[in-house]
Amino acid sequence: MLTPYLPYPLLSGGQIRTYNLLKKLADKHKITLFPLIKEESERKYIPELEKYCAKVKVFKRSKKPFTLKNIYKTLISSYPFLVVRNHVPEIIDEVKKELASHDYNLIHAETFYMMPHLPKTNVPIILVEQTIEYLGYESYAKKAPFFLKPLLQIDIAKIKKWERHFWRSAQKLIVMSQADKEYIAKEIGNQNKIEVVANGVDSKWFSQKRRKPPEKPTILSVGTFNWLPNIEAVQFLVNRVWPLLKKQVKNAQLWIVGNAPTEEILNFQKKDLNIKVTGNIPDIRDAFKNAHVVVAPVFSGKGTRYKILEAMAAGTPVVATSIAVEGLGVEDGKHVLLANSATEMTDKIARLLNQPDERKQLSRRAKLFVTKQYDWKYISTKLDQVYQEFS
Repeated sequence: MLTPYLPYPLLSGGQIRTYNLLKKLADKHKITLFPLIKEESERKYIPELEKYCAKVKVFKRSKKPFTLKNIYKTLISSYPFLVVRNHVPEIIDEVKKELASHDYNLIHAETFYMMPHLPKTNVPIILVEQTIEYLGYESYAKKAPFFLKPLLQIDIAKIKKWERHFWRSAQKLIVMSQADKEYIAKEIGNQNKIEVVANGVDSKWFSQKRRKPPEKPTILSVGTFNWLPNIEAVQFLVNRVWPLLKKQVKNAQLWIVGNAPTEEILNFQKKDLNIKVTGNIPDIRDAFKNAHVVVAPVFSGKGTRYKILEAMAAGTPVVATSIAVEGLGVEDGKHVLLANSATEMTDKIARLLNQPDERKQLSRRAKLFVTKQYDWKYISTKLDQVYQEFS
């Protein structure tokens, strides 16, 4: 298994997914893990992964993405910046050695930009796409400064080219939702090689902490900020929804939680004392348990839906856009409240804040739904069935 991150600690959606799947599949498979790290300090987490893997060997990529070396390589390469930034040439030789010295049933590549590390081989390759990358970047490019657009458009064309190429070249493609499957199937003209193995949640773990919302009505936004749609979501929430909500709900507080917040996001709390920004929170349950409502105004991108699943598992009611819950199978008014404009979102958040009984009913139904449909035990069984095809 090749991953563009060390699957521990659990700071991003990708880390959460990979760690939990490794944990659940460890007794059924012997897995060799080749992850990328950005800092030497990450090596201290290797023992946690060795509990579930037969072997873990890490590879160092550049700490900062926008180095002169990475930018220059991108300009002269057919690969996009996303591939160049995550490319470590020595992995290719290490994979060759590993395949030559052991009898592997399959190779699992997490994200298309790990695929260039694979040499030519007869070993079947499974590619897992946590999101459709070029769609997220296309959305960002539309809002980028005019002088950046030409460069972004060239890079997005490269992402699209290589993403499609690797979708076709892998023996099996795993996606997060039925919507992603249908989208990619149209792109490559083949749905038979695509399987849906959705994201999951540890329902039992999220139930271990009791809810204790503060006296002041608290709205929570959760999401790692190295993913562009999450930055756009917080900008929309602060600039469009929050001014309207403050007029409707007195003493309201907005809590923004997510790894790697940008300077712009950190500055929100300086401009408004009722906004709090927390970067890395040691236990994400503390965020969900200390909020009245989770808001997810996501308008672009496909892929992981952890913030939604985790909020539901924690018993915190959710107000979200249709895109934010796409593919989860939730029903508006039963499991979540859907809103696709600033005014509609404001009204529904205010309604939940003012009606504790509706909050309680919504969260109870959502928790039951996510426990039955998205627990990691259920999700890992689906991935195991795919693995068994190649054993």
